Amino acid sequence: MDASGLRPEGAPGQPPASVPSAEQALLQARLSLSAGPGALRELLESAEPRWLLLGPGCPAALGELAAALGESAAPPGRERDGAERPGRDREHGAAAERAEQAGAVLVLLLEKLEGAGSRERAGPPAGGAALRRVLGHIYIFAVTHLGERPWTTERSRAVARQLLERLVRAAGCASVAEFLRGKDGDEEGMFGAVMGLLKRELTKDTWKRNPATKHVFCWTLPHVTRPWLGPHLERVLPPSLLISDDFQEENKVLGVQCLHHIVLNVPGADLCQFNRAQVVFHALYNHLYSREAPLVQAVLLCLLDLLPVLERSQRHQGSRARRARSPCDEVLQLVLTHMEGEHRLALRRVYVGILPAFVRRLGILVVRHLKRLERVILGYLEVSDGPEEEARLGMLETLQCTIEHAWPRMPCRLPVLLKALLRLIWDVHTDPGPTPEPVRAALLQRATQCLILLDHCSRGQVKVLLEGVYSSCEENRVRECIRKVQEST
Repeated sequence: MDASGLRPEGAPGQPPASVPSAEQALLQARLSLSAGPGALRELLESAEPRWLLLGPGCPAALGELAAALGESAAPPGRERDGAERPGRDREHGAAAERAEQAGAVLVLLLEKLEGAGSRERAGPPAGGAALRRVLGHIYIFAVTHLGERPWTTERSRAVARQLLERLVRAAGCASVAEFLRGKDGDEEGMFGAVMGLLKRELTKDTWKRNPATKHVFCWTLPHVTRPWLGPHLERVLPPSLLISDDFQEENKVLGVQCLHHIVLNVPGADLCQFNRAQVVFHALYNHLYSREAPLVQAVLLCLLDLLPVLERSQRHQGSRARRARSPCDEVLQLVLTHMEGEHRLALRRVYVGILPAFVRRLGILVVRHLKRLERVILGYLEVSDGPEEEARLGMLETLQCTIEHAWPRMPCRLPVLLKALLRLIWDVHTDPGPTPEPVRAALLQRATQCLILLDHCSRGQVKVLLEGVYSSCEENRVRECIRKVQEST
């Protein structure tokens, strides 16, 4: 297309009769995108900003043009199950090259619309309407090519970053979060429009065909927080559940992280409405059978924040909804069952790292699980898990929390726990392994603190039992631990 004849002459924003309308020119440029965005770039470079907005259909035409530019640089599609088709490296390179060109054109389009906005007083207020039409499409394009993906290169990512910065500035915002949620309390941001555009790509049959869709959604969602996320719950919860229910671990983790963000940033009353919180709980609970440490950790962290919401809901529903075992009991019971037979160090560390929080969550009600919890504590204290001793340190913290919350049930378990803690102190002191000295000191300090707590809840029985050990022990470091227990008040 020859764009030289499209530059308006005479009065600003008033093209001569021989010049085609902006709407016709934009339509022609969109139809010629299959040959590349070169003609469109020439058109935008030569056109006056106000001329682009002449005609009632120009804002819609600009929106369609921005959408077509995004589609022209879209990553290669995949099969319905997300599988890559063979020979995609060349297609990914071509997509990155198209993204560079299309991104540069979109930057130019934003410049023109900003220029039209600065002259708004000279004509009808069409610049704002046109800008709103293109912002959502340009945002999705920018985020699609922003991260390090198979279909991006360093140059295409640089163009995407420049485009996103220009987009936020053109919208009059200071950050992406402000762009999505709105600048003021009464002003609607672009998150609803973005989710409206993503909606058709986030269905059960389509979300895996476009490999960028999940990344755009999962990158966008964390930028919208409380209280702005609540009104969009119906739009963000279904795709989060859909992604978390996938068979690929990467997608499961992404989906669970999205669910966690929703739990943290949506009012509990909204989550409990229509039984949504129960749906999320069951989706997360099923993931606890996974053998992948990153997924189990993400699920347990999310459950810790979801459980208070479920418990408040049960209290509000009255006596009929009260159960002897709460959702927290169900989760802890399953976790302890898995911990007893777990041999993978990564999973053992994940379980132990989260266990103290569940004990604190249950409080005195942890007595329901003391028999199994005792077996787990004893088993994990016996085995070293490496120089950093993450599992042992975490289990000592769990034991300390258990003694503090279930102290009336500790005296009857004193012989078993005392024996395990003394054996641990001895092993840590005599082990010639590569454990750093600060880790050894931390183990001894926590074991000593557990002995002191046991002594308090047993009314001094630990001091009596340790008298003979202190007099017969010749190891100064072990004697120092025992002395601290005897001198505690």
